[in-house]
Amino acid sequence: MKNISRLFALLLTILINSTSSAQVKMNFKFDTDYGSNENTGKFVNINGTKIYFEEYGKGEPLLLIHGNGGSIIWMGNQIDYFKEKYRVIIADNRGQGKSQMNTDSLTYDQIAKDWEGLAKHLKLDSLSIVGWSDGGIVGLKMGINNKIKIKKIVAMGANLRPDSTAVKSWAINYLEKEKHHILLKIKEKDTTKNWNVQKQLLGLLQDQPNIPKEDLSQIKAEVLVIAGDEDIIKSNHSLEIYEGLNHAHLSIMPGETHFTPSSNPKLFNVIVNKFLSDPFLRPDSDFTKW
Repeated sequence: MKNISRLFALLLTILINSTSSAQVKMNFKFDTDYGSNENTGKFVNINGTKIYFEEYGKGEPLLLIHGNGGSIIWMGNQIDYFKEKYRVIIADNRGQGKSQMNTDSLTYDQIAKDWEGLAKHLKLDSLSIVGWSDGGIVGLKMGINNKIKIKKIVAMGANLRPDSTAVKSWAINYLEKEKHHILLKIKEKDTTKNWNVQKQLLGLLQDQPNIPKEDLSQIKAEVLVIAGDEDIIKSNHSLEIYEGLNHAHLSIMPGETHFTPSSNPKLFNVIVNKFLSDPFLRPDSDFTKW
């Protein structure tokens, strides 16, 4: 768990302590040293910074995009599962893990451009995306941009805006407290962490994204909108994203949270695998049309 950011760890603690009947146990132990694998890890210069990435398996390209303050190991459960049938490509997002920041104003647009740059560097003709939290937002951004050919996008725990219409109020309140903490550390010139980086990562959560619902109609890829029924993202907001897409499925996982890709990867991976593997269908319950 040492690779988990302070922000993520505190969010997890709040979630665990919020109910006595539920426990969220996450797995970050793998046989392969994901995120520090000297056999496959590489750096590439993209958009003025160094991005670290790793590749596993063979087949159709599948991008795995992690969440805020995280790194490659966060999606180790997905690497383990999907590398058996896909060419899995996963990177540390800008300013996280081993990738450099090299900006003083981090945005989801920038991270999306970095991923598009990596796809072009690897000469990927067509690909699919599985994004978790920030990664889901980046996946939607890439779909809206239409800079590369994307077949399918899985957006887990993603949101279009950072306000209380989309995000649970307890999370918003926590982020405001965290902002004061970070600004105090910067004022004190504390050197225990790079607080300017923490400030930028917090800014992603607190001030971004700002995606108009109308922009979702520009996404040509098929999309799975997925979340836990006790997610940080409100269920009606996940529904709003689903309804704004032209070709989409919606999965609200029962008894699950924002952390399901790691706390219950068996369930998450099976749902995602079915979406990625099966031909996209949009059946209608209106039997009067049959």
